[in-house]
Amino acid sequence: MQHFEIQPGDSYPPGASVRTSGTNFCIFSRHATCVELLLYETADCETPFQVITLNPDVHRTFFFWHVFVVGLREGVHYTWRADGPVNTPEFGVRFNTNKELLDPWARAMTASRWDRRRASIPEDTGSTAMRARTVDTRKYDWQGDVPLNHALEDTIIYELHVGGFTRHASANVRHPGTFLGLIEKIDYLKSLGITDVELMPVMAFDEQDVPPGAAQRGLRNYWGYSTHSFFCPHPGYCVAPERGEHHREFRDMVKALHSANIGVILDVVYNHTAEGGEGGPWINFKGLINEIFYHLDPADRRRYIDYTGCGNTVNCNHPLVTRFIINSLAYWVKTMHVDGFRFDLASVFARGENGEPMYNAPVPWSIEFSQTLARTRIIAEAWDAAGLYQVGSFPGYRWSEWNGRYRDVVRRYVRGDRGMIAEVATAMTGSSDLYGPQGRLPINSINFVTCHDGFTMYDLVSYNHKHNEANGEDNRDGHNENFSWNCGVEGPTDDPEVLALRRRQAKNFFAILLLSQGVPMICAGDEVLRTQHGNNNAYCQDNDIGWFDWRLVDEHRDMLRFVRMMVAFRKRHRCLRRKRFLTGKVQEGRPLPDITWYDKQLYDPVWDDPVAQLIQFTLCGFAGDDPHVHVVLNMSDGGVSVRLPELERRRWFLAIDTSHHSPEDIFEPEYQPRVHDGRYGVSPRSIVVLEGR
Repeated sequence: MQHFEIQPGDSYPPGASVRTSGTNFCIFSRHATCVELLLYETADCETPFQVITLNPDVHRTFFFWHVFVVGLREGVHYTWRADGPVNTPEFGVRFNTNKELLDPWARAMTASRWDRRRASIPEDTGSTAMRARTVDTRKYDWQGDVPLNHALEDTIIYELHVGGFTRHASANVRHPGTFLGLIEKIDYLKSLGITDVELMPVMAFDEQDVPPGAAQRGLRNYWGYSTHSFFCPHPGYCVAPERGEHHREFRDMVKALHSANIGVILDVVYNHTAEGGEGGPWINFKGLINEIFYHLDPADRRRYIDYTGCGNTVNCNHPLVTRFIINSLAYWVKTMHVDGFRFDLASVFARGENGEPMYNAPVPWSIEFSQTLARTRIIAEAWDAAGLYQVGSFPGYRWSEWNGRYRDVVRRYVRGDRGMIAEVATAMTGSSDLYGPQGRLPINSINFVTCHDGFTMYDLVSYNHKHNEANGEDNRDGHNENFSWNCGVEGPTDDPEVLALRRRQAKNFFAILLLSQGVPMICAGDEVLRTQHGNNNAYCQDNDIGWFDWRLVDEHRDMLRFVRMMVAFRKRHRCLRRKRFLTGKVQEGRPLPDITWYDKQLYDPVWDDPVAQLIQFTLCGFAGDDPHVHVVLNMSDGGVSVRLPELERRRWFLAIDTSHHSPEDIFEPEYQPRVHDGRYGVSPRSIVVLEGR
C-alpha cells in the first residue's frame, strides 16, 4: 500500500470526509499534546500501512486536530492514538498511548479484532481496537423517499429487535438477523396494521459488554444498550460490514418500510456509552475527551458518576456534548431518513453539568426546537437509574413519554387488584392527571403494557416471579415487582382452564391498550404469545429466549387475528384517537357527551369504591354517523349483567367479547350480532365492546 501525502486539512466537519481529491480527518481533544492517525488496508491486518503524526502547529485549530490525506479513497480502515497529561484528580483525562481509538464520528466500523477485556487493561499494547472505515455516505438513490409524518394520534408503534426479529430458523429469510432480513418481513408488519416500528438500538454497540457471570456462559450484549458510535449502523446487523455497506443496507430497510407506509423510530442511547466506568475499556471518548464527555466526581475527577447503572453518564449538557448529540440526531434524520427517536433513560438529559436536575436543560429543549427535528417524533423514557422520575414532567411540550404509570395501572387492574376504576379511567383517557396541568395532550402519552424490558405479554399472565437464572447472575437481575399473575400455575401447564384464562387475559391487555387515548405501543411477538420462559431481563439472550419464533404465527393464529382486528377497530373509530382530552360534555354537532361513565346499572360510578372492578363508558362517535363505542371492563371473578345506555335511532351491536373463543371474540362490522334487550351478560375477567349505529 502506498504512503500518502498529507496536508493541514480542515477543522470541520469532524470524522472522516471522503472528497474528490482525498479524505479529511478531524477529531476533538482539548488536552491532547500528541495525536496520531493510523491507516490500515483491511479491518483485520496486523499493522498499519501508514502512521501520520499530526503537528500541533499545522494540524490543530483550537481543540480540533485535523489532517487531509491526499488521494486516499473510501475503503481504508483507520484508528487514532492520543497522548496528553496524566490522569490526576484535577484533570480527569485518560490519555493512553497503548490504546488505539475508534473515531467518535465513524460512519462505518468493524469489530473483528475487538477484545473488551484487553482494551480495559491500561498496560495492554495489543492492537485490539475497533476500526473505523472511510465511506462516502453521499452516494445513495433514495428514489424520492422522505421521512413520513404520521399524525401522532393515529400512530400505533411496534417495538422490535432487528436481530431477534429474523434470526430464528423459522423466520425463513435470506439474511437472518439483519436490516435486509427485516425487509423480508414487511408484509407481516403491514398485516398487523401498525404505523411505525420502534427499533431497539441499531447504532453500533459493544456486544462484549456483559457482566462476568454472563460472559462466563458465553452470552453477549443482545439488546444493544451499549453504544459507542453514534453515527454508524451496528455492523452486526449488516450482511457485509467489512465492505462498509452499513449505510446502504440501513437505508434500503428504511426505504422499504417507508414504501409500505411504515415509519422508523430509533431507540437511542445517549445517556451512557460502552466505555463503562473506571475499569472499562478505552474505545473512543475516554481516550480523547474523557473530562468533557462524562460526569466525573468533582472531588476526584478520576472517578465516574453513574446515574445510569452502566458505569458512566454522558455529560449531555456540556456545550460540545450537546452539539454532538444534536448533530448525531440530525444526521439520522437527514442522511438516513428516520422518523423519530425514543431516548433511553432520557432523564439524564435533564441533569446539568453538576448532575442536578434542571427544567431548562439545553439538550431536551434544543431537540424540541431544532428545525431539522421539527417533524420528528421525540419520545422520552422519562427516568434514570439514580431515581430521577419525570413521567408527566419531562422538560418540553412536544416530547411524548413512555407512560410507566399507565403500564403499572393496567397490569394491576387486569391481574385483579380492586378499587382501581378511577386510575384505570384516567389512564385509558390519556392520563390527563399527568399531562393536562402543563397544557400537554393525550398524544404525549406512549401507552404500553409490555416492552423489551420485562415480561412478554404471555409471561405476564404465566408467571408471578421472574426466572432469570439463564443470565448468570443468580436471578438477582431484572425487576422484582412485575404486577403479574400466573392464572393459578407458575409457568408451563397443560391445564386447559388455565391456558384459556391466560389467553383471555392477554386479550384483555390488548383490548385496553388499543381502546385507550394516547399512542399505543405493542412489543413484537406479544401478538402471537411469545414467551421468554419467565426471563424478564433478556438483555444477553441472543438465542431462542430472545428471538421471535415464527412458528407461533400459525400456532396462535387466533390470537394474531384478535390483535390485527383490534388494531383495525382502533383505526375505524376516530373517537379512540383524539388529539385533545375528553371533557364529559356535549360538543357541537354530537348527540351525546364525548364520554359518559357508568356502573353496571347505568348510575354514576363510585370512583373511590375500594372493591370495584367493573366500569363501563360510552364514547360518542367523533362526527356525523360515526358509531358510538361502548366499553365494559369487568376484572372481577364473577359474571355481571349490565344495563346498556338507550340510543335514539341507533342500536347496539356486539363488536368484542374477550371471553368468547375465536372467531366470536371480535367481529367485522357486517357480522356483528345485535344486542336486543338493553342488557348484556359480561363474563368474569373480560372486556365487552359494543358499537352503536
